[in-house]
Amino acid sequence: MVSDLSGRRAVITGGASGIGEACARAFAAAGAHVVIADLNGEAAERVAGSLGGEAWQVDLGDTAALAGLSLEADILVNNAGLQHVSPIEDFDPARFSLLLRVMLEAPFLLIRAALPGMYERGFGRIVNVSSVHGLRASAYKSAYVAAKHGLEGLSKVTALEGGPHGVTSNCINPAYVRTPLVEKQIADQARLHGIPESEVVEKIMLTESAIKRLVEPDEVASLALWIAGADAGMVTGASYTMDGAWSAR
Repeated sequence: MVSDLSGRRAVITGGASGIGEACARAFAAAGAHVVIADLNGEAAERVAGSLGGEAWQVDLGDTAALAGLSLEADILVNNAGLQHVSPIEDFDPARFSLLLRVMLEAPFLLIRAALPGMYERGFGRIVNVSSVHGLRASAYKSAYVAAKHGLEGLSKVTALEGGPHGVTSNCINPAYVRTPLVEKQIADQARLHGIPESEVVEKIMLTESAIKRLVEPDEVASLALWIAGADAGMVTGASYTMDGAWSAR
């Protein structure tokens, strides 16, 4: 069944590129009014303008500014993220804190801001774009792995609290997705592992996956679209892998 999101308001963080943009386009095609939340205001305006939606330039690292937020959303997609690859002993503490703010504290604050309205309407869909690294660990990614593991727990607590009010909360756990975030990692991975950049995808990123290719943003968006729709009312507190069997090991 094709999801019908007519009349729904979807707020998508990191919505100006990658997985977020793919979700925005899929949701808009299904009838939703999309709000493109992104640090890059110009890019958010571009995507929103092409979809008849609206742009929200927001710095999710500035969590103090989000503490008193009230957010009107039927669907919230917590997608914004960033990566930093470094051994723990060399990991910049400020960078570690930034990753946790953007990928764990900000989702908490956005969920907190959206839940009252969702409870009032008796409907809500929270889609947390986690990662296979929310279920498994990799070396040199302490902040990212910690943030995604925390997001998994936050999502489950939200599911338990939101269930009686018609609100669901789920995680999507892809392996490496063909996005700017992944492309930016290639040089760092090559340096840390002492291999050419041309070998990073095959020798580092795809070693654990039984299917030897990157995930496409549209594939993640298709799952997010289903989770956000009416057919997924009993789907909550779950973590949906899209990792080519990485986590089957």
